Amino acid sequence: MKSSTQTHLDLPGPSGPPAPLTDEAIAAFQKQVLSFYKHHGRHDMLWRHTEDPYRILVSEIMLQQTQVERVAVKYPAFIAAFPDAAALARAPQSTVIAAWQGMGYNRRAIALKKCAEKIVDEFGGTVPRDPEVLATFPGIGPATASSICAFAFNQPVVFIETNIRRVFIHSFFPDKESVTDREILPLVERALDREQPRVWYWALMDIGTELKKHMPNPNRKSTAYTKQAPFEGSDRRIRGMILKFLIEKSPSREKAILDYVQEEPARMRRILVALEKEGFIRKSKTGYRLAE
Repeated sequence: MKSSTQTHLDLPGPSGPPAPLTDEAIAAFQKQVLSFYKHHGRHDMLWRHTEDPYRILVSEIMLQQTQVERVAVKYPAFIAAFPDAAALARAPQSTVIAAWQGMGYNRRAIALKKCAEKIVDEFGGTVPRDPEVLATFPGIGPATASSICAFAFNQPVVFIETNIRRVFIHSFFPDKESVTDREILPLVERALDREQPRVWYWALMDIGTELKKHMPNPNRKSTAYTKQAPFEGSDRRIRGMILKFLIEKSPSREKAILDYVQEEPARMRRILVALEKEGFIRKSKTGYRLAE
């Protein structure tokens, strides 16, 4: 399955059309994937050294839209502050948002706290092992639910996320310009190492990350591909600045927030209203503050 496009890291190379895919071809692909992980895998990630389902759930939500390097910095402090679901569930929302700063997409912090509350209130403090149940939790869809079950419980679940998608498009659809997840999923299921799904998915994710460094992103061929909007000048950036300011200075009047953010007043007011409506902040006679 090697090709001239492989890097010095011996990444799996394109193998041509996926059908017919023989047992020998699958075995060769598995061997390359696991060999790559053995020699080049990211073995230093803290969340790969625990089987605590709560801590793995935290890491998977953190990793949804944030680079691994940033999560590696924030994860230990977050776990130290909220070592289990009960600690996170009883923490004030403002404290959780403050601990989340630097991660971006602050909705995930609120979703994570709600997950902890659900785990404590409905599941006796234990993360459920059923991916269909987990997929109903705030901020957790089918892919994240399955990844939690794979990494926490070593379950042979089948799912796709961006790095897994990249590996399969690169390896099995080299000449196709448009690839759907419906085409990829049967290959993910066929290739899954059912004896060690945890390690298997770690390996795929590490290869996907490496592929992005060495060649044009294969995911551009995916029908699920969307390019992230620029951060600079976005409402997301302004929202983050407002929350950061209120963490340090609550309560604060609207004028103080406007002076800090330095954006057009009408836009700022629209964002303040949205943050209040979404439950991030509260307005009172003394000004705005983080919601408890």
